[in-house]
Amino acid sequence: MDVTLAQGTFRGAREHGVLTFKGIPYAAPPVGDHRFAPPRRPLPHEGVADATAYGPTVSTPPQRSAVMGELLPDPVRPGANGLNLNVWTPDPEANLPVFVWIHGGGFVTGAGSTTAFDGTAFARDGVVAVTINYRLAAEGFLFLPDAVPNRGLLDQIAALEWVRDNIAAFGGDPDLVTVAGESAGAMAVLTLVTMPRARGLVRRAIAQSGDGHHVHPPEVARLFTSELCAELGVPRSVDGIAGVAVDALHAATNEVITRVSAGHDRRFAEFRRLALQPVIDGEVVPRHPVEAAGDGDTNGIDLMIGTNAEEYGLFCAPTGLADAMDDQLLAATVARLGVDPGTMIERYRSEMPGATPAELFVAIQSDWFCAVPAVRYTDARREAGAASHVYEFAWRPDTYGGKLGACHTLEIPFVFETLDDPWGIALRGPGAPRELAAAVHRAWVDFVTTGDPGWECYGAARRVRRLDLCSTTVEDPGAFRRRAWESVIQ
Repeated sequence: MDVTLAQGTFRGAREHGVLTFKGIPYAAPPVGDHRFAPPRRPLPHEGVADATAYGPTVSTPPQRSAVMGELLPDPVRPGANGLNLNVWTPDPEANLPVFVWIHGGGFVTGAGSTTAFDGTAFARDGVVAVTINYRLAAEGFLFLPDAVPNRGLLDQIAALEWVRDNIAAFGGDPDLVTVAGESAGAMAVLTLVTMPRARGLVRRAIAQSGDGHHVHPPEVARLFTSELCAELGVPRSVDGIAGVAVDALHAATNEVITRVSAGHDRRFAEFRRLALQPVIDGEVVPRHPVEAAGDGDTNGIDLMIGTNAEEYGLFCAPTGLADAMDDQLLAATVARLGVDPGTMIERYRSEMPGATPAELFVAIQSDWFCAVPAVRYTDARREAGAASHVYEFAWRPDTYGGKLGACHTLEIPFVFETLDDPWGIALRGPGAPRELAAAVHRAWVDFVTTGDPGWECYGAARRVRRLDLCSTTVEDPGAFRRRAWESVIQ
């Protein structure tokens, strides 16, 4: 099957009953003088380009955790142009809703071609699915004085513009686009929908385990740039960074991320969440996303947002931290969050009587990093008059002796119905419930199609759909965590 666009003709393949087109460039290669520049329109080609296999991935540092690299491996596909995307469609002649997926990875790692993000189930159920790559780490998010900021976000905008201009050729409706993402992808989504550059490109948004708080003010972003350039011994400029060998840049990036995130130096207090992330630069990202949402900037966009019940279980049970965690280590880790550890731990002990130090660690870190910021964003929209649908993914596997919980990333193969994919299978186990995957996937399809996933809006009662084998709607399940972090996370 061939599809002809302004940039050329692409030949896809039929797989599992749907058509796939993989590795289509949505921008020109970001190389040479364009490595730290805004994305450019894709280059035209003659003849028929093969789109039956995934394209190159962007250059990224290796995952800093060997354990995470084993559990959730990133594909590595060499090539000059990682700015490409993949499309799954049931019928190029149709006019179907579109689902655009932005992967996570802390704005440092990840790829849209991760096989667990296969869009076959969405296409089977009447949705055109798109997954994208975007520039990461220094190339995507390092704040340089002589380069446009937020290049990774601008890549995402370029991909959405490509969808607007071309998705009809694949059977998609350019006026019915949902942008979705998980973790850093969700953080990007909640930032994108507040950006002037994204106006008119998105009808709906889905944020899985993300929030609007993961943005740096310029002075914080400059501090990371200074640390990285000092580590490399180069000037704080495009030429300084561009003159460093790629492997050396990646190694230094990981070294500096580890240093500034460790919590040992007060200068780096603002890097407690993520070291590299979008910057409030006044133009690409004009202001804080939560402030923008509170002023109604996202009111024209339907939102589904949620978190997993034990997000930080991913970083506790598989790494051995669950077994090592004691009261002393718990207090030390909570102190790094900028709160009085004794007071915060006692609040959680009162709410979770009998909890182990590891369970308290997971609850406190999950609420601080993701759950409470997500609530703040949702409440800001509510106060501005915008409706949101909220979920909590609560299914807990029996892996790791039952200590993992409903951890970060666990919901993704349920959303895509890719339970058999090896990515993350050690987390969920081989017997993950297919009936739950079918229900979760259907909710996502229904939201993309109609704006209604099948449960009530958040509203004044703060209703949340708890997704499990027996899903239920609960009112204000986050009341305790909201109060616990009231003066810390605004």
